[in-house]
Amino acid sequence: MVDESDDMSGAARVVSSAAQDIGSFIRSQREAAQVSLRQLAQLAGVSNPYLSQIERGLRKPSADVLAQIAKGLRVSSEVLYIQAGILEKRPHSPVRDALLADGAITERQKQVLLEIYESFCRENDSQQSETADQAQGDTAASDEEEHEIADPLDREIRE
Repeated sequence: MVDESDDMSGAARVVSSAAQDIGSFIRSQREAAQVSLRQLAQLAGVSNPYLSQIERGLRKPSADVLAQIAKGLRVSSEVLYIQAGILEKRPHSPVRDALLADGAITERQKQVLLEIYESFCRENDSQQSETADQAQGDTAASDEEEHEIADPLDREIRE
Protein backbone atom coordinates (compact mmCIF):
# COMPACT_ATOMS: atom_id res chain seq x y z
CA MET A 1 0.00 0.00 0.00
CA VAL A 2 1.38 3.43 -0.98
CA ASP A 3 1.51 6.10 1.69
CA GLU A 4 -0.19 9.26 0.38
CA SER A 5 2.29 11.53 2.17
CA ASP A 6 5.19 9.80 0.34
CA ASP A 7 3.35 10.21 -2.98
CA MET A 8 2.70 13.91 -2.33
CA SER A 9 6.30 14.56 -1.30
CA GLY A 10 7.43 12.89 -4.55
CA ALA A 11 5.20 15.21 -6.57
CA ALA A 12 6.47 18.19 -4.58
CA ARG A 13 10.06 17.16 -5.35
CA VAL A 14 9.31 17.04 -9.09
CA VAL A 15 7.73 20.52 -9.02
CA SER A 16 10.59 21.86 -6.92
CA SER A 17 13.17 20.38 -9.29
CA ALA A 18 11.41 21.88 -12.32
CA ALA A 19 11.27 25.27 -10.60
CA GLN A 20 15.00 25.14 -9.85
CA ASP A 21 15.78 24.11 -13.43
CA ILE A 22 13.83 26.97 -15.00
CA GLY A 23 15.10 29.40 -12.38
CA SER A 24 18.75 28.58 -12.99
CA PHE A 25 18.14 28.70 -16.75
CA ILE A 26 16.59 32.17 -16.47
CA ARG A 27 19.48 33.33 -14.28
CA SER A 28 22.06 32.04 -16.78
CA GLN A 29 20.23 33.72 -19.67
CA ARG A 30 20.00 36.98 -17.71
CA GLU A 31 23.69 36.89 -16.86
CA ALA A 32 24.63 36.06 -20.45
CA ALA A 33 22.60 39.07 -21.60
CA GLN A 34 24.36 41.17 -18.93
CA VAL A 35 21.06 42.31 -17.47
CA SER A 36 20.64 42.90 -13.75
CA LEU A 37 17.87 41.24 -11.76
CA ARG A 38 16.26 44.65 -11.24
CA GLN A 39 16.41 45.46 -14.98
CA LEU A 40 14.87 42.13 -15.99
CA ALA A 41 12.14 42.47 -13.38
CA GLN A 42 11.27 45.89 -14.79
CA LEU A 43 11.40 44.65 -18.42
CA ALA A 44 9.25 41.63 -17.58
CA GLY A 45 6.79 43.58 -15.45
CA VAL A 46 7.31 41.48 -12.33
CA SER A 47 8.61 42.44 -8.89
CA ASN A 48 12.25 42.09 -7.92
CA PRO A 49 11.52 39.67 -5.06
CA TYR A 50 9.31 37.47 -7.24
CA LEU A 51 11.94 37.20 -10.00
CA SER A 52 14.58 36.45 -7.37
CA GLN A 53 12.40 33.64 -5.99
CA ILE A 54 11.94 32.23 -9.49
CA GLU A 55 15.69 32.24 -10.11
CA ARG A 56 16.35 30.51 -6.78
CA GLY A 57 13.77 27.83 -7.56
CA LEU A 58 11.39 28.85 -4.80
CA ARG A 59 8.57 29.67 -7.22
CA LYS A 60 7.50 28.11 -10.50
CA PRO A 61 6.29 30.84 -12.86
CA SER A 62 3.13 30.60 -14.93
CA ALA A 63 3.25 30.49 -18.73
CA ASP A 64 2.26 34.18 -18.82
CA VAL A 65 5.10 35.19 -16.53
CA LEU A 66 7.52 33.06 -18.56
CA ALA A 67 6.38 34.88 -21.71
CA GLN A 68 7.03 38.24 -20.03
CA ILE A 69 10.48 37.10 -18.87
CA ALA A 70 11.27 35.77 -22.36
CA LYS A 71 10.31 39.13 -23.83
CA GLY A 72 12.55 40.89 -21.31
CA LEU A 73 15.45 38.55 -22.15
CA ARG A 74 14.68 38.80 -25.88
CA VAL A 75 14.47 35.05 -26.24
CA SER A 76 11.66 32.92 -27.58
CA SER A 77 8.90 32.04 -25.14
CA GLU A 78 9.11 28.53 -26.58
CA VAL A 79 12.64 28.17 -25.19
CA LEU A 80 11.45 28.95 -21.67
CA TYR A 81 8.32 26.82 -22.05
CA ILE A 82 10.44 23.82 -23.06
CA GLN A 83 12.85 24.44 -20.18
CA ALA A 84 9.93 24.68 -17.74
CA GLY A 85 8.38 21.47 -19.08
CA ILE A 86 5.30 23.21 -20.49
CA LEU A 87 6.15 22.24 -24.08
CA GLU A 88 7.98 19.27 -25.52
CA LYS A 89 11.18 19.90 -27.40
CA ARG A 90 10.63 19.92 -31.16
CA PRO A 91 13.10 18.84 -33.80
CA HIS A 92 15.37 21.58 -35.10
CA SER A 93 14.96 23.02 -38.55
CA PRO A 94 16.48 26.08 -40.21
CA VAL A 95 13.01 27.56 -40.76
CA ARG A 96 12.04 27.12 -37.09
CA ASP A 97 15.34 28.52 -35.85
CA ALA A 98 15.08 31.57 -38.14
CA LEU A 99 11.50 32.29 -37.06
CA LEU A 100 12.33 32.02 -33.38
CA ALA A 101 15.36 34.28 -33.75
CA ASP A 102 13.53 36.99 -35.72
CA GLY A 103 13.03 40.09 -33.62
CA ALA A 104 10.77 41.81 -36.16
CA ILE A 105 7.69 39.77 -35.26
CA THR A 106 5.89 39.15 -31.97
CA GLU A 107 5.90 35.89 -30.03
CA ARG A 108 2.29 35.26 -31.04
CA GLN A 109 3.13 35.81 -34.72
CA LYS A 110 6.06 33.40 -34.39
CA GLN A 111 3.79 30.74 -32.90
CA VAL A 112 1.19 31.17 -35.66
CA LEU A 113 3.83 30.93 -38.39
CA LEU A 114 5.33 27.84 -36.74
CA GLU A 115 1.92 26.19 -36.57
CA ILE A 116 1.35 26.88 -40.27
CA TYR A 117 4.82 25.59 -41.15
CA GLU A 118 4.30 22.41 -39.11
CA SER A 119 0.93 21.78 -40.75
CA PHE A 120 2.58 22.02 -44.19
CA CYS A 121 5.29 19.59 -43.04
CA ARG A 122 2.69 17.11 -41.76
CA GLU A 123 0.71 17.41 -45.00
CA ASN A 124 3.83 16.78 -47.09
CA ASP A 125 4.81 13.80 -44.93
CA SER A 126 1.39 12.20 -45.40
CA GLN A 127 1.50 12.84 -49.16
CA GLN A 128 4.98 11.29 -49.37
CA SER A 129 3.75 8.26 -47.42
CA GLU A 130 0.78 7.85 -49.78
CA THR A 131 3.07 8.18 -52.82
CA ALA A 132 5.43 5.57 -51.39
CA ASP A 133 2.51 3.22 -50.68
CA GLN A 134 1.22 3.69 -54.23
CA ALA A 135 4.67 3.02 -55.68
CA GLN A 136 4.91 -0.22 -53.70
CA GLY A 137 1.45 -1.23 -54.86
CA ASP A 138 2.33 -0.43 -58.49
CA THR A 139 5.51 -2.50 -58.25
CA ALA A 140 3.61 -5.48 -56.86
CA ALA A 141 0.97 -5.20 -59.61
CA SER A 142 3.69 -4.90 -62.24
CA ASP A 143 5.40 -8.06 -60.94
CA GLU A 144 2.11 -9.96 -61.17
CA GLU A 145 1.54 -8.77 -64.75
CA GLU A 146 5.02 -9.86 -65.79
CA HIS A 147 4.41 -13.27 -64.29
CA GLU A 148 1.09 -13.66 -66.13
CA ILE A 149 2.66 -12.62 -69.43
CA ALA A 150 5.55 -15.02 -68.96
CA ASP A 151 3.28 -18.03 -68.40
CA PRO A 152 1.66 -18.10 -71.89
CA LEU A 153 5.05 -17.74 -73.55
CA ASP A 154 6.43 -20.60 -71.55
CA ARG A 155 3.52 -22.78 -72.66
CA GLU A 156 4.01 -21.92 -76.35
CA ILE A 157 7.69 -22.74 -76.22
CA ARG A 158 7.05 -26.06 -74.50
CA GLU A 159 4.48 -27.13 -77.09
